Amino acid sequence: VKVHGGPTGMTSNNLDYKTQYFTSRGFAVLMLEYRGSNGLGRDYRRSLYGKWGIYDLDDAIAAAEFLVQQGWVDPEKLAISGGSAGGFTTMAMMTFRNYFKAGVSYYGVSNLEALCGHVEHKFELRYCEQMVGRYPQDMPIYKARSPIHHAEKLSGAIGFFQGSVDMICPPTQSIPLYDAAVANGIPTFYVEYEGEGHGFRKAPNIQRCLSNEIYFYSRVFGFEPADKTENPPPIVNL
Repeated sequence: VKVHGGPTGMTSNNLDYKTQYFTSRGFAVLMLEYRGSNGLGRDYRRSLYGKWGIYDLDDAIAAAEFLVQQGWVDPEKLAISGGSAGGFTTMAMMTFRNYFKAGVSYYGVSNLEALCGHVEHKFELRYCEQMVGRYPQDMPIYKARSPIHHAEKLSGAIGFFQGSVDMICPPTQSIPLYDAAVANGIPTFYVEYEGEGHGFRKAPNIQRCLSNEIYFYSRVFGFEPADKTENPPPIVNL
């Protein structure tokens, strides 16, 4: 299950070569338009208000469960990944719900307080208050939904891709949860790209992410990748 960013972003049905990279190697890929996604009407987008970290997780599980019930996927080989807000959903899923067997976060969010308490650009100034709650009045909600405050609940393998100069979701959003996974004995890896920001731009890094993500799944799920991985991620606890 691939989770888009935003969180009120959207998934395009245009040809996407990153998706093709997975489908051409035997993966079934579901591009999730969870409640709150754009492009499906104002009411649908606003349905996530106050429920970020709840409805996105619920919908990801419901979507995967539908595929399982149809007999299209193996329930023991379910994975979830996403970037930015999708990375938050991935981290939260692997922390609060024991459903997916593996997850990979791209420049995600583990601490909502750190994200929402330091918004400097006007366009998203009140975004988190819509998605989560008033800041700082609803601080208990922010803490309750932040994976970093519940790292002891991590379950399933989880990997992290991060840009070194990301000003929106800096390495401090990924490293603490990675450290917790290491300490908890959970299969994990952390790869940081020097000079990359929020969303990777350099082709070699993008290519490595794709091959590394599949390699990680191959080690967790026990299959042989179709391609040789030249620079595999440094997986620990596996």
